[in-house]
Amino acid sequence: MHITFKITKYKVMDRPYVAIVSGATIDGKISLGRNVSAKECMPLPEDVQKYLHSIRAKFDAIMVGCNTIRTDNPHLTVRLCEGKNPIRVIPCTKLDLPLTSNIFKKDAHTIIATTEEAPKEKVEEIKSLGVDVLYVGKEKVEIGRLLGLLWKRGIKSLLVEGGSRLNWELIKLKVVDEIVLFIHPLIFGGERAPSLVEGEGFSNYSEAAKFQLTNFFAIDGFLISHWKSP
Repeated sequence: MHITFKITKYKVMDRPYVAIVSGATIDGKISLGRNVSAKECMPLPEDVQKYLHSIRAKFDAIMVGCNTIRTDNPHLTVRLCEGKNPIRVIPCTKLDLPLTSNIFKKDAHTIIATTEEAPKEKVEEIKSLGVDVLYVGKEKVEIGRLLGLLWKRGIKSLLVEGGSRLNWELIKLKVVDEIVLFIHPLIFGGERAPSLVEGEGFSNYSEAAKFQLTNFFAIDGFLISHWKSP
């Protein structure tokens, strides 16, 4: 089944077009536990992975939270289809990332967004690997400000692949233009299993972020659904 992903809704704005792409179980879980690798407990069939990589190839940059780096150690590159690797963007308040992480390899450029309280020695170590380090906040990485800085660097589209807390920060700011969900034919249950979006959440219906279903189809028993911000 040949399906082509397209970014169809560019706005005149001072931030990149933001799309969240994530795997989730039928009951909305993205892992068995907080520090359990999603790659291990929620593997994707090859054809589904190819579709994911085809989406990556359409974006200028790709972003995940630092816990995703520590847990999954992803490459965040395009390997299963033709296309250039997106710039990797990692918000990380404390810079508590292993220097052996795959994101520090030379196969793609990496930007780490951190805070003024980050250890100076770790900053210099990371810079020595050819990585850009941006200070974006005093005690916490300010995601809205980071998006503005990425836009000024020429990054017009940003793919976000987790985790749940980063997803919440973006949803809360109402800067998510699109969501693509890969629904695994699984149910995990449990209160400790993280869901697609966590954080404090909205308090009522009127505040909730709303999306419109624009497309859905199946690949190897996985339901793929596309949702756009109205």
